[in-house]
Amino acid sequence: MVSALLRALGSLLHPKMLLLMMLPLAIAIALWLGLAIAFWSEAVQWIDLHIRAMDGMQWMFTVWPLALIATHLAWIMVLLVSVPLVLAVAVVIVSVFAMPAMVGHVSRRDYPGLAMRRGGSVTGSTWNAVQAVIIFLFLAAVSLPLWLVPLFWPVLPVVLLGYLNQRMFRYDALADHASVDEIVELIRRHRLEFFGLGLVLAVLANVPFFGFFMPVYAGLVFIHFGLERLQVLRSESIEGAAVRLR
Repeated sequence: MVSALLRALGSLLHPKMLLLMMLPLAIAIALWLGLAIAFWSEAVQWIDLHIRAMDGMQWMFTVWPLALIATHLAWIMVLLVSVPLVLAVAVVIVSVFAMPAMVGHVSRRDYPGLAMRRGGSVTGSTWNAVQAVIIFLFLAAVSLPLWLVPLFWPVLPVVLLGYLNQRMFRYDALADHASVDEIVELIRRHRLEFFGLGLVLAVLANVPFFGFFMPVYAGLVFIHFGLERLQVLRSESIEGAAVRLR
């Protein structure tokens, strides 16, 4: 995991990655900025109405320091939701449109001897992305009330974005080079490592300025980790075959 994080930094500095760094985040920001302009006030009013209708929240409006927070709580909630959603859209854009070029770039430079068995497909990538987004949005909607709880707010967005990172990128990182059986085996073996990388990258996404690079950097991390693990898996198969021949 550490090796993948470090090698991805080297890949990120290549000039070919500059456009890929800027484009997904710019599209995501433009999309959500347009939605914010169109629906921001309605979203704030809707959330504020439901907050004021909750019996457990009424007392906050009677205590001066908390009343100030409660008055602007709807704005705060919309902002809290907007940041991970912008990053999530950027992750989806990178996964669907940029990953094939990134995989080709990394494999030519760092894994030139790795055979391409093309166990993945455009259809498989699209279906994987659709499933990942649906599950992410469902979990985000279900857990949204907990985002107001101080102990849960920093953790839940990171966990959700970590899930989305690993679910989106692990398939596309392996699709060109691994066979179907190899994709299944690598995900089975390294499920925890994939999720751990997703969590680390979700934390880094909240670091000022670094969040700008995170979607492309995350893709590169999963490419390096996936292709390195694929090399190890194939070397085990060769060693096992050699032992059986003896």
